[in-house]
Amino acid sequence: MTKPAPLRVAALYRFARFPDPHALRGRMEAICRANGVKGTLLLATEGINGTIAGAPHSIDAVLAHVRTLPGCDTLEVKYAEAAAVPFHRLKVRVKAEIVTIGRAVDPLADAGTYVAPAGWNALIDDPDTVVIDTRNAYEVKVGSFAGAIDPGTASFRDFPAWVAAHREDLAGKRIAMFCTGGIRCEKATAYLKREGVEDVFHLKGGILRYLEEMPEAESRWQGECFVFDERVAVGHALAPGSHTLCRGCRMPVSPEDRASPLYEEGVACPACHGTRDSVARAGYAERHRQTLLAEARGAAHVGATYAPQS
Repeated sequence: MTKPAPLRVAALYRFARFPDPHALRGRMEAICRANGVKGTLLLATEGINGTIAGAPHSIDAVLAHVRTLPGCDTLEVKYAEAAAVPFHRLKVRVKAEIVTIGRAVDPLADAGTYVAPAGWNALIDDPDTVVIDTRNAYEVKVGSFAGAIDPGTASFRDFPAWVAAHREDLAGKRIAMFCTGGIRCEKATAYLKREGVEDVFHLKGGILRYLEEMPEAESRWQGECFVFDERVAVGHALAPGSHTLCRGCRMPVSPEDRASPLYEEGVACPACHGTRDSVARAGYAERHRQTLLAEARGAAHVGATYAPQS
């Protein structure tokens, strides 16, 4: 029997000028649906952000359309393969921001300096460089660069408050920031420059590009990288990681967490075990049972959903 071709996962973003993103949404959704593509795409006046999955030719068709949008002709995309579609549905939405920081920031006008993965090690190995992980705390817990500062944020919207609290520590320093795919750290560099911190760099293509291109023996990365789809986490060469997802709190669950007596598959993990009442737990248990039944029939079950990086 011929093995089915792997599906393609495409992570993309581009800061661009979209005066009327609502006018772009309908055509974008129609092309995705016509090609059987699932995932999430966000549109805003500042550009596009999202992750989609489908057959390679279907992904190519959608990306060809994205590249016709203003400022997107040289769009760069990070690809991975998946044995099954890692999304349950398609969402194409118009938002105020494609990644929410809640401040007036323009990465097109004033972002920091890109550093390619090949030059990243030298930058962060320099003891005079302050390395900052701009992702959320639950993502940092899964993995990060050795020695990077974890701001401990629950969402990217909390990042400006962290900067305000550490403004004196950052003044006059060389700053290197990174995130999953590049979008949050690009916006974060623009925010720091707006706040008067000028010597700012960010990892081009994000952690995913670094893990794809950097040989593991030379890597400064420790752990896995959380991703916003059913793969949950990936490692070097973007190989599937060891984390799964808690269906109760939607947080990543490590092998150690799954060995805990507080872990119940499809219901709760050690982080949320004591926060769910009996009604909620029964609901999660029933959803998990229905998911298993759907899998046994070879059908898709609408469960957890994902959004682009926030």
